[in-house]
Amino acid sequence: MAMNKKYEYNAVKLFRNSQVGVLSTISQRNKGYPFGSYTTFMSGRDRSLYFYLSDIAQHTINFKKNSKASLTIVNQNTKGDKQNSQRLSLLGDITNLTKQETKSYKEKFHIIFPESIKYADFHGFNLYKMELNDIRWIGGFGKIGWLETDRWKTQLPEWHSNEKKIVNHMNDDHKNSIISSLKAQHNIEDENVKMLFLTIDGYYVNCSKGIYFVQLDKSCFSSEEYRKELIKLAKLNRKFEVK
Repeated sequence: MAMNKKYEYNAVKLFRNSQVGVLSTISQRNKGYPFGSYTTFMSGRDRSLYFYLSDIAQHTINFKKNSKASLTIVNQNTKGDKQNSQRLSLLGDITNLTKQETKSYKEKFHIIFPESIKYADFHGFNLYKMELNDIRWIGGFGKIGWLETDRWKTQLPEWHSNEKKIVNHMNDDHKNSIISSLKAQHNIEDENVKMLFLTIDGYYVNCSKGIYFVQLDKSCFSSEEYRKELIKLAKLNRKFEVK
């Protein structure tokens, strides 16, 4: 169980800190064959995936006929033997979004990928969601396993209605905690760092080096769980605070 927990923590770390992967869909041109394409993605409040894709792209044509897909993410910073790199395979189904989801996640997608704003001027670019069914983790030689799926399923956390309030409170009253956590996890010191939005696993920030993910120790589905984990993280990283 301890090893599974470590696998999941590292899998979430790679998942949340990644923005590109290989999307594999079921080919319509060559029936039954997998078709892989390199694409950007964004993770959601839960661990669903979001893509901003053209309707004429081959992968879009494929998943509109057969929703089954997988996304493979690789740690591209691995040095030495590339076969020993961390990678994550996420299997699931790609679906359309509700109007409310589209508005919310398109705004977030544009923040993470500002160049995607111009896609709105092109015909047929839409946001799609991938709901996960199974997850395969490889952390290197001998560190391999299928992860438990409970926390990877689509679920709306209780804190979602308080997200803006929590983010504003942290930016206004606990900036030092955000600064110290960014320094501890990414070795970046930026007094102007700003919390952007939350996920069940932590939060995204915008700093001088770009957008980064600050990970919590435990997944949070309620406002109270989030409060406790933020306090724990602040205490853990206090030595990195700006004096």
